[in-house]
Amino acid sequence: MSMQVTFLGTGTSLGIPMVGCACAACTSSDPRDQRLRSSVLFTISGKNIVIDTGPDFRQQMLRSGIRTLDAVVFTHEHKDHLSGLDEVRAYNYFMEKNVPVYAHARVEKAIRREYHYIFETPEYPGIPKIDLHQIDLNPFDVAGIKFIPIEVMHYQLPVLGFRVGNFTYITDANYISELEKEKIRGTEILVLNALRFEKHISHFTIDEAIALAQEIGAKQTYFTHLSHQAGPHAELAAKLPKGIAPAYDGLVVRLEF
Repeated sequence: MSMQVTFLGTGTSLGIPMVGCACAACTSSDPRDQRLRSSVLFTISGKNIVIDTGPDFRQQMLRSGIRTLDAVVFTHEHKDHLSGLDEVRAYNYFMEKNVPVYAHARVEKAIRREYHYIFETPEYPGIPKIDLHQIDLNPFDVAGIKFIPIEVMHYQLPVLGFRVGNFTYITDANYISELEKEKIRGTEILVLNALRFEKHISHFTIDEAIALAQEIGAKQTYFTHLSHQAGPHAELAAKLPKGIAPAYDGLVVRLEF
């Protein structure tokens, strides 16, 4: 079975270009430096599964031409990963069904708080229609596809990464325990957050991400959740070791599931 992964967004919480900034990355004419907030799309056996619906979700879906949505899986509750959920209303309308949403109990609490109108009675017409499924650290099934959660730390906040077949996606992390690393080992393609070169309280630096990628030893590693401080795409790519590359919006990778 083949799997296609599309990078819908590869930028950090402020995106690139960043509002008000005139740095080399933010003023670049290279389309790879136009980074929406981080998200990926899995397409497997005709099913479309999105990880995270940030503030650019509508734009990402339009840009990718995705006409069906079979599920949304959340890594955590920060706004740059959650705030586009309302846009599933269009899929409700055209598909005539609810969209399954998979989230940790803590993230479900945030969804119920931020989108309280979804759950109120009597039901208001035109609200997003979702079916919430609570997940933990145990593997779970999404549209017939096995997801393996990987707990990482985003400073003091636990965040979930996911392994699907030989593809592993980790965003918003600055620490992964040895136990959780074992879930990643043997993966063919690793996606890892790498914010910038300077130290950060809640994200891997580029050098830290390089060291972790080399430790895991995936055939190919892509960096995501990049800030403008990482520099323009072409310059960053030239600094990275073989087998490690910056991802970019619209990048598509295919592998056997």
